[in-house]
Amino acid sequence: MPDAPQSWPSCLCHGLISFLGFLLLLVTFPISGWFALKIVPTYERMIVFRLGRIRTPQGPGMVLLLPFIDSFQRVDLRTRAFNVPPCKLASKDGAVLSVGADVQFRIWDPVLSVMTVKDLNTATRMTAQNAMTKALLKRPLREIQMEKLKISDQLLLEINDVTRAWGLEVDRVELAVEAVLQPPQDSPAGPNLDSTLQQLALHFLGGSMNSMAGGALSPGPDTVEMVSEVEPPAPQVGARSSPKQPLAEGLLTALQPFLSEALVSQVGACYQFNVVLPSGTQSAYFLDLTTGRGRVGHGVPDGIPDVVVEMAEADLRALLCRELRPLGAYMSGRLKVKGDLAVAMKLEAVLRALK
Repeated sequence: MPDAPQSWPSCLCHGLISFLGFLLLLVTFPISGWFALKIVPTYERMIVFRLGRIRTPQGPGMVLLLPFIDSFQRVDLRTRAFNVPPCKLASKDGAVLSVGADVQFRIWDPVLSVMTVKDLNTATRMTAQNAMTKALLKRPLREIQMEKLKISDQLLLEINDVTRAWGLEVDRVELAVEAVLQPPQDSPAGPNLDSTLQQLALHFLGGSMNSMAGGALSPGPDTVEMVSEVEPPAPQVGARSSPKQPLAEGLLTALQPFLSEALVSQVGACYQFNVVLPSGTQSAYFLDLTTGRGRVGHGVPDGIPDVVVEMAEADLRALLCRELRPLGAYMSGRLKVKGDLAVAMKLEAVLRALK
């Protein structure tokens, strides 16, 4: 980085002060030699500022500094490494990952590394983390797991595009997927609660729409398979869902296979849902998580419920499909609670556990 040209008075002052510095060094030598002579190893370069103006990098070997005039900064040219701490990131398909990275870099231009960035290490770490976040947000979980080397090479190029202007070059980036904290929302593998409920809801809603329009909707093979696990026998392809069975009943019935003793011990409460149907009538359902593996069904529970929840059928569907949070529904007035509010908010834990 070349210095701006100096005017002749500035050059004259600079030369005069430098001469006086040399003269002082000679007069006080050899005592001043202990402070003026510096040894620079092969793997370092010394950036010297004389009266605030940068000079050519010095070293390796012995470097003479003028007392009271020169200031200096050492730059290490060896390859160094740092770790991007694991952080939570969301992939394109909704999975939540704990991902980190190992980065190796070296300085190729000592002057740029000193002149362009104040804290080179921090700036490089932030650049690497931002590049990693942007790259993973564009990819689904499976691609991230299968193509880590390809993603690492792309990160290497993207980071170098920024850091080359700082006199720094990244030699290697290694992506590390520590853990999958939440599976993809649209993953077809395994009996995922969200996919089951969403397929079931689409089946019921599709049947109702076809009944109103006088048409028939053919559910896909995944829909038939999911419904057959929850409520046998499975509907035939092209058959209409019975309009007598409300959507709320089908959604709540779908919860039964996912109840467990662990969930009962965690929640330990009984809920009654007063669901307002589209026709304006109200229907009662219960979710009993107090004994055994828990129960869910139509009607009121055997004992006194801990919480009575009143909401519309569409909001119940959104709640069970995790499109609506209990606290958000309560604050917006879409969910009315009678009983212990703290127990009602345990529905969030219920949905998390079922997930």
